[in-house]
Amino acid sequence: MVMRYALAVAAIAVAGASVAETPAERGEYLVQGPMGCGNCHTPKGPDGPIPGMDLAGFLVIDDQGIKAYAKNITPGGEVAGWSDAELARAIREGIRPDGSLIGPPMPFSFYKDISDSDLAAIVAYLRTVPAVENTVPDSVYGFPLPPAYGPPIKSVPDVPRGETVEYGHYLVSLAHCLECHTPMGPQGPALDTDLGRGGFVFRGPWGEVTAPNITSSEDGIADLTDDQLKTIITKGIAPDGSKMSPPMPYPYLARMTPEDLNAVILYIRTLPPLPDK
Repeated sequence: MVMRYALAVAAIAVAGASVAETPAERGEYLVQGPMGCGNCHTPKGPDGPIPGMDLAGFLVIDDQGIKAYAKNITPGGEVAGWSDAELARAIREGIRPDGSLIGPPMPFSFYKDISDSDLAAIVAYLRTVPAVENTVPDSVYGFPLPPAYGPPIKSVPDVPRGETVEYGHYLVSLAHCLECHTPMGPQGPALDTDLGRGGFVFRGPWGEVTAPNITSSEDGIADLTDDQLKTIITKGIAPDGSKMSPPMPYPYLARMTPEDLNAVILYIRTLPPLPDK
């Protein structure tokens, strides 16, 4: 009896190990899911992302004195010569190995919250993607970058996963939703005063798009059901059935698990109500 019980426990342990998530698998889920890294880092043509060029770098902003390129982050780019620690620091703090600062639109206001384990997972996954040789120019800004985006980050603990407001907040930070859905102030998104109010204007091949208000006000999402919000986030379809425009990374957000999507909805419901400006 004892022997049969021991064998059963061992079998369960082996089965659990066979479906355990590796760091690279977690990193793939984050990069290709909620973070939507390819939305900026993957070259696009008239029909969408160019096959075989995933994460190989792309011009993402050419407007109002800014010409910003998302770099090639495959092993065929310059990051191949960076250590894991250097790549991790560049992702979370925006500092390259030579000490220079990475500029917008990388959302360092939010990436500073990436946990140590998830950061290691992201790096582990990026080391496994196919190497693509694609030289991307340096970005040009019509204004000076700050010396840093904040003090050095020593460690960030994990946020327990689950359908909670806390984990939803964490996922929204990784997806940097509020960088786009918050209007710009003199020093970047006005996160302290206008969080989620909308109003940021995006110009691109799709024309001119203004990020909507996603606070809990009547001008925001107060009148939308959870299912309507999920359809907006993952399919880009408005409640009236119309198709929504880029640059929202709908195909990436569609890869979120149902549990993670529920957590995201829980969190954005807590955003203090702000009227449209």
